Amino acid sequence: MSTDVTDKSPAAAPPGKSGGSADGNLFQLVLDGLRRNMRQYGMLIALGLIVVLFQVWTDGDLLLPRNVSNLVLQNSYILILAIGMMLVIIAGHIDLSVGSLTAFVGAFAAVLTVQHDIAWPVALFLCLLVGAVAGSVQGFLIAYLGIPSFIVTLAGMLLFRGLTEILLEGQTLGPFPDGLQKMGNGFLPEAGPETNYHNITLLLGIVLMVFVVLQEIRDRKRQQEFSLDVAPRNLFLLKLVAIVAAILTVTMLLASYKGAPIVLLILGALVVGYGYVMRNAVFGRHIYAIGGNLPAAKLSGVKDKKVTFLVFLNMGVLAALAGLVVAARLNAASPKAGLNFELEAIASSFIGGASMSGGVGTVLGAIIGGLVLGVLNNGMNLLSVGTDWQQVIKGMALLAAVGFDVWNKRKSGS
Repeated sequence: MSTDVTDKSPAAAPPGKSGGSADGNLFQLVLDGLRRNMRQYGMLIALGLIVVLFQVWTDGDLLLPRNVSNLVLQNSYILILAIGMMLVIIAGHIDLSVGSLTAFVGAFAAVLTVQHDIAWPVALFLCLLVGAVAGSVQGFLIAYLGIPSFIVTLAGMLLFRGLTEILLEGQTLGPFPDGLQKMGNGFLPEAGPETNYHNITLLLGIVLMVFVVLQEIRDRKRQQEFSLDVAPRNLFLLKLVAIVAAILTVTMLLASYKGAPIVLLILGALVVGYGYVMRNAVFGRHIYAIGGNLPAAKLSGVKDKKVTFLVFLNMGVLAALAGLVVAARLNAASPKAGLNFELEAIASSFIGGASMSGGVGTVLGAIIGGLVLGVLNNGMNLLSVGTDWQQVIKGMALLAAVGFDVWNKRKSGS
């Protein structure tokens, strides 16, 4: 057996064929790495393929700078909800109330700013506080009274939708102050010398590329220090090149239009912050623990009730933030706002790699899942696909993602 391995190594390759052997080994390493990390890379590859397909089908309209900017603005609130929903699902629960809560918070913001002329920063704080209270009440009922999350949040969905109707009296209320509008529609200001690109956006893109590359290198070294399995060097370098290329492409597209939207900075801060918490903080590890194996987590000293309570409190705050963003983008509060937002957030989480049984998922996966749905929506709109077929296609995408999760777990178990 050892002789066979030696014969197949690059050192034993015949002269003049070492290049082909290296290429073959690199290709094999890539395939092996993808097989071992299919849950992590599968939807990322799917997202890339969807972008390429719609770029071809729309004759290049998908990746026009203006459309990329609109894609960010149109899906920002779903991505915000998806981050919180991913944490809820990892903990082994579900939240059906977030769509109605976003509508209620938007209505509350309109009443404060439009009817009572309260300064928008004060209204912003009060709206986030309302979201925190709503999330904490639901979290208390679920964590400490033991009522299933499905029932509690279903009741919350009906409750907040009704309160929205009462608060707005069935009418659309607006417009919002300029400062609040910029949350959903604003862009970073111009600065620096006159160029063909938005300078601040270019600078932020460079900083992001450096940060991500250094973070990936540090994570790899840490895994090696603890003798954990890491991807082969060539595959790791290929991953870094792909990340840098993706960030550079998005940066150049945004910089060639109006620059980075303000909501993109908010979303970026959330991704970095929650990503760190879920990877490195004790609280993040406890969320994975109670979702993966609740009895074992209790025996290990994890305060499962407190963790569950905080997860739903956090979901309420993020739902309030999403409500402010969507209301600011529409420049009005509507009784029908937030319809099916909870389903979009749940679908984004499952498409992004969350498991039905809990304990599995990442913040970045939620963002990827949300982008898959966002690109599907945007691409089908550019192709003038009817809403009926759009629902069919999105339903099939969700079914395929969950089916893949079940298949992957069975394969890993066998």
